[in-house]
Amino acid sequence: MQQKIKETIKQSVLLKLQIIDNKELLDAITNVSKELIYLFKKDHKVLFCGNGGSAADAQHLATELAGRYYLDRAPLFAEALTTNTSFLTAVGNDYAFDSIFARAVTAKGREGDALIAMSTSGNSKNVIKAIKAAKEKNMLIIGMTGKIGGKMRGLCDYLIQIPSKDTPRIQEAHILVGHIICELVEAELFGKA
Repeated sequence: MQQKIKETIKQSVLLKLQIIDNKELLDAITNVSKELIYLFKKDHKVLFCGNGGSAADAQHLATELAGRYYLDRAPLFAEALTTNTSFLTAVGNDYAFDSIFARAVTAKGREGDALIAMSTSGNSKNVIKAIKAAKEKNMLIIGMTGKIGGKMRGLCDYLIQIPSKDTPRIQEAHILVGHIICELVEAELFGKA
């Protein structure tokens, strides 16, 4: 059992080392951070969406921005579209589960806002529809996927593709990358601790 524990940790570490050596991915993280800094300075908001573990990650990262990361500071307008269960179940029942995030983006998104769409496969139908709704609103679209990118490839302004096909490792890396972005955004907007 301990060997399996060590092997899983090793796989996670090796993936993170691949990220360190991936200039294209590091450039994407840098550029996304700069874009979010700019839009928050212009009093825009960031909406997040994802399913399952990615829904939890969306909520986690939205909270880091809306609450705080390291610094005691003013909140930023960041919201996960997964938190209103009445809305999700009503839209899922009355329309279709595929429409839950698109309807929320249509209701809440405005030109100049950003959507951070999370899907390890890049193929989640409701996430793809949210991206299309965000495009109609002229929002910045940031995708977070795994190695393949799926149908999200070509639909996003920035696509952060974690170089793995292993869902748990991808999700761990999404949180790492998300934390880095939150730290950079907070430090630039509010100064270092």
